[in-house]
Amino acid sequence: MNEPVVFLPGLMCDARLFGPQIAELSSDRAVMCAPVSQGERIEEIASGLLASLPAKFALAGLSMGGIVAMEILRRAPERVKRIALMDTNPLPETPQVAAGREPQIIGAKSGRLLEVMREEMKPNYLAPGPQRVDVLNLVMDMAAVMGPEVFVRQSRALQRRRDQQSTLRKCKVPALVLCGEHDALCPVKRHVFMAELIPYAELKVISNAGHLPTLENPGATTEALYEWLAQPFVLQ
Repeated sequence: MNEPVVFLPGLMCDARLFGPQIAELSSDRAVMCAPVSQGERIEEIASGLLASLPAKFALAGLSMGGIVAMEILRRAPERVKRIALMDTNPLPETPQVAAGREPQIIGAKSGRLLEVMREEMKPNYLAPGPQRVDVLNLVMDMAAVMGPEVFVRQSRALQRRRDQQSTLRKCKVPALVLCGEHDALCPVKRHVFMAELIPYAELKVISNAGHLPTLENPGATTEALYEWLAQPFVLQ
């Protein structure tokens, strides 16, 4: 029996972030997308999710979802059968980035959420190409549905997150470290670093994609996930 796959989305995203992957993978296994919107600390989000997730599962998180996935792995390694960390960061927030979230939080609270999101995405998120506009529009729609209160909670959680390097060093399950080649927010070199921390990790760099390869190059991303799900279990 294939273990269920749990997807964790990024900041201000919902299950549509993994729409192409859910459609493909759900043909032969249970697939769910769990929200990372409840709680003002990564630890609180992770503990809340663990209460509702299956007993054992394959875990795949993107960006903030990857940060929550690392905390779930830290808290309950016996429940995570394999892990995929996509376009994410195991390090704590730097003081500069944490301070930069404050004007964004003020903007979201004052009714300028979509302006804040669009400005944040310009330099950091998406690869150039014809798919950029459609992906950006979908991200804006997801953000509008989530709303400013979620943005504030998620921003606070990211500001306070812990260093997960030791968690990755202790990982004993099949691990995929994946990123888009044009991701300026969580660049390729950060993922090389992550893959070197994790025993037996597989590193995949997705071409023609930035911070959201699940949408920008869904075919290559889904193929990488299939390969990850087919990897034999690592000896404990």
